[in-house]
Amino acid sequence: MITLAQAEATFGAAPDGVAAVSARALDEARTSPKAPARVATQILHVVLFLTILISPLVFIEPSPYEAAAGVLFFACLLAGIRLDRQLMPMVLLLAIWNISGAFALTVVVEKEGTILYTVTSCYLGITAIVFACLFCDDTIRRLEIMRRAYLITAVITAIVGTLGYFGIVPAAELNGRAKAAFKDPNVYGPFLILPMLFLIQSITLRGIRIRHVAMFGVIAFGLLLSFSRGAWAHFAVSAAVMLALMFLTAPDMRTRLRLILLSGAVVVALASLFMVAISFDSVGEMFKERAKLTQSYDVGQAGRFGLQETAIAEILNHPLGMGPHEFGRVFGGQQHNVYQQALLVYGWVGGIAYGALVGLTLLIGLRAIFIATPWQQYLISAYAAFVGDAFEGFIIDTDHWRHFFLWMGLVWGLAAASRNSLSSRNRAPAFQPANG
Repeated sequence: MITLAQAEATFGAAPDGVAAVSARALDEARTSPKAPARVATQILHVVLFLTILISPLVFIEPSPYEAAAGVLFFACLLAGIRLDRQLMPMVLLLAIWNISGAFALTVVVEKEGTILYTVTSCYLGITAIVFACLFCDDTIRRLEIMRRAYLITAVITAIVGTLGYFGIVPAAELNGRAKAAFKDPNVYGPFLILPMLFLIQSITLRGIRIRHVAMFGVIAFGLLLSFSRGAWAHFAVSAAVMLALMFLTAPDMRTRLRLILLSGAVVVALASLFMVAISFDSVGEMFKERAKLTQSYDVGQAGRFGLQETAIAEILNHPLGMGPHEFGRVFGGQQHNVYQQALLVYGWVGGIAYGALVGLTLLIGLRAIFIATPWQQYLISAYAAFVGDAFEGFIIDTDHWRHFFLWMGLVWGLAAASRNSLSSRNRAPAFQPANG
């Protein structure tokens, strides 16, 4: 298992930022015989930082994130990033899912938005592969870049969402719920969960630090103001999974005790933040409304649960799928279940491939978590966030959530890196003492 010292080294100093990365690239260009390759790598890292930094800007389609992801793809080619053979199951399942979707598209190709929907699915699948390839190699450095950018953008996004909720940035709220630069509060909320997990890890592994507590408070308040029941449950599930895995992989009882005590401190802090938040009349009233087990749009034949029952019959009637948006056009609403969505839009083959992809991601991630590596804690947090997304998929459509594919790529890339690390150790020759 990874030691506490290794974990602290992993979550220690992050990269110096874009300017410092560029400066190092120029220095290496003057001094290194392998300067072109190193400059290409530094360019890749700058683009990675910027891609994660603008990832919340998804209020339109195609979004600025899509453009940045395209630049990241070409930066990977320039830097010579390779496809690890351990990623082939993910690539194959993504291909089957999207090819099936292309066949289903032919039925409704003339209808508005259908081509864009299918192209977006394919493009996001490619981003998952790009991220997986990236984190297979030079793993710790790229994880630190990703973590730094994600924390910065999560804090900014949560601030914008909070200001939007209180009417200071009108475009950043929707129907009395914070959404920042997302189209939907139900996507904004889950986006904030992985950086919250990063901060919980930092607090429980390294102790309570003011900057971590402040960042966690800002992001947690943003999550609360999304008033997304799914995101709240997502965070609870992901945090519980992460802390359980951290407990199981801890090297000794002292570390486990420390984890329990500091996790308790995090729970107390969250409870205190919640009590302060609901003391605002507008927040308290909205919370009472959103905390109900069912909403008006959940019940009835035209509600979420009624449409999910209808979707089962339509899945059986359309083995090749109905195509993008067609179920909503016919029945006046979405079923809000991504696994039903996969079967309805992409057909039986595509839907099974999507379900298999989610299930296999959960399996390979769990197996790799118990391999001791310097990035073990990163894998635990990414895996826990993905578990929450997989769980939330039963009540909402997540197949076009940008962060879902980032998290999937993280799990596959880190799992492959962990298995490669284990294989390298197993192949290393044993130490032979000199004779005489």
